[in-house]
Amino acid sequence: MANLWRRAFGAIGIVVLIVVIYSIVYQWGMATFEGRDVPFYVAVQIVVESLTTAGFGGHAPWSSIQMNMFVLWMNLTGVVMVFLGLPAFAVPLIQRAVSSPPPTTSDLSDHVIIGSYSHLDDVLQDELTGADVPYVFLESDGEVVRELVDDGKSAIHGNPEEVKAMESANIDEAKAVVADVDDETNPTVILSADRANPDVEILSVARDPDVAPYHRYAGADTVVQARQMLGESLALRSMKSLTEEMRDVIDVETELEVTEVLIEDGSELEGKTLGDADIFDRSEITVIGGWFNGKFIVSPPPNEKLRENTILLIAGRHDDLNELTARKLPDHTDDPEHIVVCGHGSVGGVVADTIDTAGFDMDVVDLVEENGVDVVGDVTEPETLIRANIQESRAVVLSLDDDKTAIYATVMINKLAPDVEIIARANDAENIWKLYNAGADYVLSLPTVTGEVLASELIDDRDILTPHMEFDFTRVENHGMGGKSLVELDIRNKTGCTIVAVERDGDLVTDVGAEFVIEDDDVLIAAGSNDSLDCLANFCN
Repeated sequence: MANLWRRAFGAIGIVVLIVVIYSIVYQWGMATFEGRDVPFYVAVQIVVESLTTAGFGGHAPWSSIQMNMFVLWMNLTGVVMVFLGLPAFAVPLIQRAVSSPPPTTSDLSDHVIIGSYSHLDDVLQDELTGADVPYVFLESDGEVVRELVDDGKSAIHGNPEEVKAMESANIDEAKAVVADVDDETNPTVILSADRANPDVEILSVARDPDVAPYHRYAGADTVVQARQMLGESLALRSMKSLTEEMRDVIDVETELEVTEVLIEDGSELEGKTLGDADIFDRSEITVIGGWFNGKFIVSPPPNEKLRENTILLIAGRHDDLNELTARKLPDHTDDPEHIVVCGHGSVGGVVADTIDTAGFDMDVVDLVEENGVDVVGDVTEPETLIRANIQESRAVVLSLDDDKTAIYATVMINKLAPDVEIIARANDAENIWKLYNAGADYVLSLPTVTGEVLASELIDDRDILTPHMEFDFTRVENHGMGGKSLVELDIRNKTGCTIVAVERDGDLVTDVGAEFVIEDDDVLIAAGSNDSLDCLANFCN
């Protein structure tokens, strides 16, 4: 509603400006073409009469063609303003006046209260919906609540900083509360939630790492430092790809190639499910896993949809891989351990610290000369990138605050060093596809990381492998599992790990479905988070 009023006042300002300009022109026209001096207030009256079509003014008729044409133009302007004004302002105001007020209470139980709503929460909402976890947005803007409800989302009107509003959201029956307004407001949301229900789990999103302790002091059980996690995710990717991680644990000579491919716009795979993609039926290509909307799924099910910008980790023979209409991501087998980090802000600083701790050679580029910056310059200028030695690097990380600059830099880097992997940060999820189309190989957005991390904390019995998590592959010696199928062992449900391949008789077998039977001398290749890999080690022993 506030936005509607802002638009209305803006429109009124435009109308006043038109009246003033037309009055000045009319006064001048009457003196020039009609030979009559007209006071300004009279000119205003004539203009208003013409625009509103209430009359044509006491000065009619006009003898000059110039003044007749100008009056006609004013009449047409008035008609246009009426046609634009009614649907844009009058109709919405009438609709709001006669429509019912936005909902202010919720009767959900075992649900998640999200205070309040922004587009950053769309990923979280999608994940909760997919996992059948009920949720409700607690939003102080009634107009936003109406729009959410109209879109089929659960939302109520109320200030998340108030205890009464939390009670209206049925916090006594809630599973958790997510405080995601801003760094200054979130502590008051946390305090209100804690007062309304001391037993409810509270999660908070901290945009600035410096304020994270205050969220904990206020009572948050979990503080998600989105920018910190985004920086760590970008750094982890730049230092080691999933392809390299899997190759490291394979100990047999094999004709199978393990690689990552990016599904681009126009690929024959785009829009299909894994089960519908013919290439996987007519070839020996096995999908080991893939990045789907910011989360990694090991051995994705046949109904998983392959959307644009999905990255698949696959294994197959060279000829079969060449048939895929997907972009193969850079192979780091012989690449130097040099990484270029562009941008040294809150995210870029985390990227640089993570890479430096891991012992990689690195150059940091930024516009501002400060500690930790090796090359001062504009990353969209070829000279700056050449000084950072991108042509002798394994990867370039674009941790920039502006997506347009990142897109331009991606195009430039792709031209100067086409074999270097480009890892980019997107601030707006809408720009992810633009960065991929510009030539980026791996793109992460702040909303994606935030939403997936929150989802991993809120959804029970589901290990969501987010980009910042320590994800790895491991070899598992066969201890008494010979003769049993994977479905009998139920390894995924018991440990959280997935068996993605098996070393057998000096060869690598990647087609390991639920009915695959393990033999006594098999060595299992498993994938999962560090915690799940520890569970697997205990399970096998």
